[in-house]
Amino acid sequence: MNDEDLRLAPRTRAADLLAWAAEQDRAPVAEAPLRAVLALLELGEGRMHDGWPELTSNAVEQLLYERLHLYVQPAPEEDPLAYGDAVRLLVDHQRAAKRLNAKRQERLHAEAEWQGEVAAGLLRRADLVTWPRLHALLMHAHGVDVADPAAVRAWLAGYAALSEEKRLAGYEALAATGWLDELDERGWGPARVLSVGMATDGARRLLEHGLMRRSYRNLAELNALGRPMPDELAGDFGSFEEAAAEAALDLSGEWTVPGLPRLLVEEFPELAPEPGPEEIEAYLAQLPAE
Repeated sequence: MNDEDLRLAPRTRAADLLAWAAEQDRAPVAEAPLRAVLALLELGEGRMHDGWPELTSNAVEQLLYERLHLYVQPAPEEDPLAYGDAVRLLVDHQRAAKRLNAKRQERLHAEAEWQGEVAAGLLRRADLVTWPRLHALLMHAHGVDVADPAAVRAWLAGYAALSEEKRLAGYEALAATGWLDELDERGWGPARVLSVGMATDGARRLLEHGLMRRSYRNLAELNALGRPMPDELAGDFGSFEEAAAEAALDLSGEWTVPGLPRLLVEEFPELAPEPGPEEIEAYLAQLPAE
């Protein structure tokens, strides 16, 4: 695979933005949230200009209200409000670059502030977790060294050896110990497990599509220069989809625990079940009519 041609993974300008903030004597913004914000904006539906995402009210809302809680799990020492701070820093940078006028800067600042607070609340909602986020929380709660791949794998193996009843009790305990907000009266029953699997599958597919869309933008530039299509797109399209799926797993790991999403898919699928069409239909059928 020629990764330079496909360019699936975002190559954000986080370092440039942090350098600009330092030059302006701005209060520091944490690098990990900043990279996540820039990557998710780049993988959204908005346009890019010279490597910077175009900021609109829709883009900010999609990021902070719709996408962030699908992918990102801050470490215990990280402030969940840092994602809104990162957006506001980007707003000010784009104003300095004359891509925003003063009125739009003020409006986007206000939107990023209150939606950043909303996003921090969404990250605490147990009904919005995905399997990578949930297991990242469990590892933090159990004091696992998430920077050690061997420790991550060993913890997953131990958790997989537990009975389903004990695993569900572990999920419940995250609310009791303050890591997540309380669920409704249904708790962690089969329907909740099914919904987490559906959310995980949907989030991963959405990310894969964003990565492929990003790659297409780069390929259009190559074609304009008379460069040939990469082998992955010249023949079997399946290889391109596989490359996007691999990139999505790696990127999800950057936002939760490195390597965790791949381990859940490839080695511990029993810890992250995703329903098939028949299970989804049965689940939807038992929901109360609106």
